Amino acid sequence: MATQIVMDHNGDSRHQFDLKDSSALLDAEKRFKQLTGVGYTAAVRDAAGTATVIRSFDPTAKETLFYPRLVGG
Repeated sequence: MATQIVMDHNGDSRHQFDLKDSSALLDAEKRFKQLTGVGYTAAVRDAAGTATVIRSFDPTAKETLFYPRLVGG
């Protein structure tokens, strides 16, 4: 199972999907495009906990984090 974690002002929500389920995989890719399209930053966390920003959907990523756009003032 892979997980997409979406951080927002309420905390986080987790969306798990099975790589073998084509419908779930399509939904995960759609979620990725929707979130990055409205300004979220997507990052993949490796086993050491280091996050690397990604620009396209990676179905093999075990965990993808989505951070909202930060607005300074």
